Amino acid sequence: MSSSRGVVAAGHPLTAETGAGVLREGGNAVDAAVAAVLASFSLESALTGFGAGGFMIVGGPGVEPTVLDFFVAAPGSGGHKRTDELVPVPVHFDEKTSQVFNAGAASCGVPGTAAGLEFALESFGSVGLGDLIGPAVRFAREGSPLNRQQAYVLRILEPIYTSTESAREIYAPDGKYLGEGDLFRYPDLADALERFAEEGAASIHSGETAAAIEDYVVGRGGTLSAADLAAYETIERSPVGTGFLGCEVLTNPPPSAGGILITYSLAILEKLGGSGVVEEVRALDAANLVRVGDFAERLGEPGFSAGLLSEGSVAAGIEATDRLGSTTHLVAMDGDGLCASVTCSNGTGSGMVVPGTGIHLNNMLGEEDLNPLGFHRHRPGERIGSMMSPTLILEEREVVAGLGSAGSNRIRSAVVQSVVNLVARGMDPQEAVDAPRVHVEGNLVQAEPGVDPDALRRLEREGEEVFRWDRLNLFFGGVQAVTRDPNSGSLAGGADPRRGGAVALV
Repeated sequence: MSSSRGVVAAGHPLTAETGAGVLREGGNAVDAAVAAVLASFSLESALTGFGAGGFMIVGGPGVEPTVLDFFVAAPGSGGHKRTDELVPVPVHFDEKTSQVFNAGAASCGVPGTAAGLEFALESFGSVGLGDLIGPAVRFAREGSPLNRQQAYVLRILEPIYTSTESAREIYAPDGKYLGEGDLFRYPDLADALERFAEEGAASIHSGETAAAIEDYVVGRGGTLSAADLAAYETIERSPVGTGFLGCEVLTNPPPSAGGILITYSLAILEKLGGSGVVEEVRALDAANLVRVGDFAERLGEPGFSAGLLSEGSVAAGIEATDRLGSTTHLVAMDGDGLCASVTCSNGTGSGMVVPGTGIHLNNMLGEEDLNPLGFHRHRPGERIGSMMSPTLILEEREVVAGLGSAGSNRIRSAVVQSVVNLVARGMDPQEAVDAPRVHVEGNLVQAEPGVDPDALRRLEREGEEVFRWDRLNLFFGGVQAVTRDPNSGSLAGGADPRRGGAVALV
């Protein structure tokens, strides 16, 4: 199915439909993306919200591709000393695969979604917040049934979402933890959304709400303060990019790590001259090898990205691999070709649901993937690193696709393989998203069902350990993608079944 008027791909059917409704009423892609993100605060509450952060890349006719950085910042401007430790919580994706996340007050960073969405709308939108907020308020106040994918996310995060009384009031009302089909309601979020429509980001970053956040977090041993919230600003950045098989791929630049690792992997893939599983594993493995030592510290240095993508660096990456080692995304494109691709994340959530505010704070200070040099090393106000990589694909400077993924450290492998599927293999967006994926960490290659078995056996012969999953799983990310045919203007979308994604056409 395709359309010439607009398309939205998101992590929940109602999230996608909310964005599509804005396009039907004459709004542009940024308007649609903002409305959809706000709806996702309730529909995908375990993944995002006013306590989260994110990135948006915008590009299209008359709009130079721009990345809006509204990701989580390190707290500490208020001068409070941390009096408690991170709380480790193992999250089990299935009976064989787990990952330890850290929660509690010490894990809470400065959220940025309110500031970022306001900035995006003021810079690129065509309607006001008051015209976009209605569906999000309704979902939060009246509730919506938990679908299978959101119920699964809540199930694996249950130790965090029942760790405080305020969290239990939302996720275990009447003492029963919510499951598939149960109605999720969050009236405090509905109130917060209405205040946001009236007052903008100031409703979160100042006044009574900011004071309540400080009292709650600092009183439990964290450092997030009203001063941190007041100092927060959205940052405009130029995307990092690389050529790939005649296209230009633009994505999230440093100081975040995900985008530069994606472009590095694609540059290696192009030099390898192949797009099979073995070549993809080698490219992903090369990206793992450069993410060592002082990589995180050097990300922000002038010229670092250009150096990493230089001919010599790519060649060295190829040589080195001869040894063959909670988030939500949505994307909207309108009939004029304007595209907004946005990834937001609350991490796994901290369990710190601030009473009366509608805010469940993120746990980014406790995400091991985002703190490779150790926890609590960032300066106050400094952006936390991220793998989040909203991405655009251009042909002759015209946007032909927008995509991105959820999935912590698996974001970069999911985006790389989806770009390869779209560009090298000529798949339509749904085929590109559905295709089985691999992920590489150290010497372990994890593979979904359907990955070329001959390629996996070859990797094993060359010294890789291969773990074969027996089903698709959100461990491998949650890619949403839209495409536009530059000749016909036809729009299409692909949504990830691993995370309950959906496409809405206008």
